[in-house]
Order: sequence, then structure tokens, then C-alpha cells
Amino acid sequence: MSLHTQLQGREAEGKPIRIGLIGAGKFGSMYLAQIPRTPGVHLVAIADLSPDAARRNLERVGWQAARTQARSVDEALRTRGTWITDDWQAVTRDPNIDIVVECTGHPVAAVEHCLDAFAQGKHVVNVTVEADAFCGPLLARRAQQAGVVYSLAFGDQPALICDLVDWARTCGFPVVAAGRGHKWLPHFSESTPETVWDNYGLTPEQARRGGLNPKMFNSFLDGSKPSIESAAVANATGLGVPSDGLLYPPASVEDIPYVTRPRSEGGLLERKGMVEVVSSLEADGRRIPYDIRMGVWVTVEAETEYIKNCFEEYNAHTDPSGRYFTLYKRWHLIGLEVGMSVASVALRREPTGVATCWNADVVATAKRDLAAGEMLDGEGGYTVWGKLLPAERSMRIGGVPLGLAHDVKLVRAVKKGQCLTWEDVAMDKGTPAFRLRSELEQMFRPGVG
Repeated sequence: MSLHTQLQGREAEGKPIRIGLIGAGKFGSMYLAQIPRTPGVHLVAIADLSPDAARRNLERVGWQAARTQARSVDEALRTRGTWITDDWQAVTRDPNIDIVVECTGHPVAAVEHCLDAFAQGKHVVNVTVEADAFCGPLLARRAQQAGVVYSLAFGDQPALICDLVDWARTCGFPVVAAGRGHKWLPHFSESTPETVWDNYGLTPEQARRGGLNPKMFNSFLDGSKPSIESAAVANATGLGVPSDGLLYPPASVEDIPYVTRPRSEGGLLERKGMVEVVSSLEADGRRIPYDIRMGVWVTVEAETEYIKNCFEEYNAHTDPSGRYFTLYKRWHLIGLEVGMSVASVALRREPTGVATCWNADVVATAKRDLAAGEMLDGEGGYTVWGKLLPAERSMRIGGVPLGLAHDVKLVRAVKKGQCLTWEDVAMDKGTPAFRLRSELEQMFRPGVG
């Protein structure tokens, strides 16, 4: 039975999926815009550091003020309204809420929110993929131990890539490569919130109109977010990662099967079975026609002459050998698609992407020469960007994950382009996020297990 049919059934029975949302910013607002149009779901509560800002965002996406006047979860349940609070534990700990959608974008806080929700027997759809990138395997294990489902968020590119990989493998195709698109030139790794809009392709006026956060959008531009999302995909699918960071080969949609082949066959991959990000810009900055900047893709291989002939007979666009074929989705709708995860988790108890291994890590890397005593400002800021590395290499160098490189003081100088290590920083070791990361590293140390 389709998810939509099941949702209609829940609506008819008066038993909607009861949702709590933590964080009503841009991504959360996009999901909020779809909730009134989706049967069988009830947003019972929103937790946000600024309830007034959450109300303004609700108004922006078309919610009527009368729907958000509930003063408690109980009142929200009676009136089919929504309670807004600044107390996130009121959301994770209320027994009337089935699923928590973690949407803060703050990785350290997100880990705490997820763990608390698991402890209360609640499923979690985690939009804050930054948290998944540095401790996703243990978040998944904690959820399993609690008997609940932990999931990446559909609409965000990692879950969409995982869906394509699952399609390929379920159909019997070996996955050669999978990933997303991105607007990329090497110097973007130095971008700051002051330079982001010119490079991103928006005017400051457009950014203000959309309520866009320059630091958050800079995390996309400087390569941090593509690395984070690629790490989440690698850890969820078992695909490998490049040994020294993403390559960002420039390619149109039609060229993806050409460049996402192994080097031994004319492509750019170190080997088959890798994540990668395709750039929508040529090396000289020219835009590539029919790019996949906002989309996702998977490249598969025809292992037999018969399958290769089928590609040819049905006009599938392949590389010159006829063996490599790319299926793609050129757009993603971000928070507008989160309902797929909520329904899948609640109705099928199936995640739309979840970490199953630790193949990849994203290490904080200096954007410029940094001096001892400086404070790191995390993803999208002025000091560091995130570099995708194999988890084994990150462990070997003692790399600081980008998700923990916020409000942290440097204890010694670091050169531009250098990956930060634990010995470079004065880390707060008391957070649940740090403890979970430390446990993950201990599990994967050579000779452990």
C-alpha cells in the first residue's frame, strides 16, 4: 500500500502521525509549508530558541495564527493545533509525540536532541546531517538499541542519493559512483560569509528577501556541506571516498558517465564504488550547460554483453564503451520533501538513509593561516572548511571533525590548507556529542573489536 494511501487511512481514522519539530528556520519552514497539505499528520509542537521567530516563519509560509495558539501539547491535541515553545525537551519527552524532526542545523545540539528522543522511545528524522557526518554510526546504533528508527531526511541530497543507490542495487546493478552536483571552483574553499553571495549567484537583496543565512549558505559554497553530505552517503551505503578529498570533476549531465569511471578506463575515480561531487562550472569559471548543480546521480555498470545491449536498445545515454550509465534527478526540493521520511519511518519503520558503517569523515581544514588563541567558528565561517577523507585516514592523523569545530580555541598555530588535529584545539569534552564521537573512534581503533 502506498504511503499516501496509508496517510489517508490515518486521517480517516483520526489517528494522525504526531510530530514534534525542533528548529523552525529555513529548512524547517519548508517542511511546515507542506504539513497543512498532507493528510494523516499533525504537527503537535515546535521547539525553537525564538518562538516569535518561529511564528513569523509560520506566517511566512501561510499558516493561520489561530493554528498556533495552543498553550500545551494537550491543548494542541484537543484542537488539532500546534504548541510553540523554547523548551526542546518538552518535545522530545512528551509521550504524545511519535516522531521528532531535528532541524536546528547545530550539530552538537542535534546529537543531544537525538539521544534524548531515542531514550524516550521516539523515532527521529535528522535534518542536521552535520551531526550524522561525525557520529552517524553511533546515532544509528543508539536508535536500534532503543527500538526506534533513526533516519536521514528525504529532500536533502544524502537521502535522495541513498535512494538511487538502493534502486541500483535492488535492480542488480553494481554502483560505480554516486553523488550530487555543486557549483565549485577551488578558491571557493576560502569563501566567507562576506563573499558568499557574489560567488553563490544571489544578490544581497535576494538573500534578505528569503531570510537566507550567509554562514549557512557559505557552508555549501566552501565545500563543507558537499563533504558532509558525501560522508553521510558513504557511511549509509558503504561506498568509498577519495583518498585526499572530493575532486569536483566538471561535467554536464550527459558527461557524468564519462567522468565517473575509474581512471584505468578513462574516468577520474581512484576505483569503482566511490562517492563524488560533480561541478557545474568549468575550471575557467564558465557555466556548464545542462548541469546537475541542484541534483543527484548514480552511475551503474552493465556487467554482461546482454545488459550493455539493453542500454543501447533503449537509448540509455552511456559512456563510449556502452557499459556505464547514469541515472539522475536534476532537482531536489529540500524541506518540501521531508514528509517522505516522516511517513516512511512512521508507517513502514524504514529510514530514508541511515549510517551502517564508518567509511568517511569530514575534517576541519584551515581557510587561512590561523594563530594560537583564535576561536574556530565552524561550518561556513571565517576560519575552517570541511574536507572529506576516509575515516581511517582521519583517525590516523587525529583529525578534528568539522561538526565539533565551533566555539573552540586553537592552542597552536595552523597553516592554511592544513587539517586540524585534536592536539591543535582546546576541546570541550563534556558534551554528549564529543563523548559519542570519542566512543566511535574507540570502536574503530586498530585492534579493537
